[in-house]
Amino acid sequence: MESGFARDEDLHRSLLGQAGGRARLNTPVLVVDLPALDRNIARMAAFAAAAGLKLRPHAKTHKSPDIARRQIAAGAVGQCCAKLGEAEALAAHGVSAGLLITSPVVSAPAVARLAALNLVTDGLMCVVDHPDNARAIGAAAQAKGKPLTVLIDIDPGLHRTGVTSAEAAVALWQVIAQTPGLAYGGVQFYCGAHQHIADLAERRAAMEERADYLRTVIAALSEAGGAPAIVTGGGTGTHRIDATLGVFTELQVGSYVFMDRQYLDCEFGLEDPYETALMVDARVVSTNTPGLVTVDAGLKAFATEVGPPTVLAGAPDGAVYRFMGDEHGALICKAGGLPGLGSVVTLGTPHCDPTVNLHDTYHVVDADTLVALWPVAGRGRSR
Repeated sequence: MESGFARDEDLHRSLLGQAGGRARLNTPVLVVDLPALDRNIARMAAFAAAAGLKLRPHAKTHKSPDIARRQIAAGAVGQCCAKLGEAEALAAHGVSAGLLITSPVVSAPAVARLAALNLVTDGLMCVVDHPDNARAIGAAAQAKGKPLTVLIDIDPGLHRTGVTSAEAAVALWQVIAQTPGLAYGGVQFYCGAHQHIADLAERRAAMEERADYLRTVIAALSEAGGAPAIVTGGGTGTHRIDATLGVFTELQVGSYVFMDRQYLDCEFGLEDPYETALMVDARVVSTNTPGLVTVDAGLKAFATEVGPPTVLAGAPDGAVYRFMGDEHGALICKAGGLPGLGSVVTLGTPHCDPTVNLHDTYHVVDADTLVALWPVAGRGRSR
């Protein structure tokens, strides 16, 4: 313990293995339902295997070496990382094979770190979308004496990153092919804007249209001599559609491990859907207003850009959550029956990735028993 500050491990280690230990956690606390997590991992692994696709799940969702290891044990070929810092965090905890950094690494200090990470990992890859960046990465890798595999990032229409035409893709491939220190691995095509289209038929039509465009880029690259061995993309919202398109070789699914409200609001058409495995346990700290109780989880406990969390357990049907400031939230139920002072309420996350980034530790539970404490090792690793 440093300067009187109690870490999650200090607070909760004594509760490990104790029946009912979950109810005694210091709240608010990030909770993972271990059986549901493992079922989600197994379902996606089985789906990818049956579809003949590789699985490289996105660690930007969980930022956890422990979850990454469970995904790899189930058949994943590695992990995607949104940022270089996430990849460094995984590698530092022993998850060092098959890492793909899915955002451009551009600054000179970051390129130097990338080349250094390449030396201590197996099969590291990154994306590029500009010739100058490709040359800089090649020079850094060449200086370290180990080539680095790069993928061409293709803009799917969001205009966030990626080359914006087949011609630009071919021109970038030519630079990669001529740059010492680089190995060409293929292309990335991640349709992030399509993942949360609520209607399944509309989502399918949008992905089919984008796949047609991707085929034109692949055809141009192939004609030039740069046929991509890897075509990586896809996501939780589109993975069943992506598997039917005949263009992807691997899926970058991430949120399926947790299933936040954004994805639960989407139509999946699944008889056996993925389960909610991530939640925040909060505690009632004030009950003085009729029809309303206050809990100790507010803006600091949840990502807020897609609205409030859902009430999963500990409150009557019809109870809703409302943000009440940085530290607090309100549970409101006109029908009454709200929980009493000190009661624990379980809340579902609106958006899992940035919610996880607000917490240091996963409190892993099986029913009411705390079974593990896992660090969120990639928290804050946005550089």
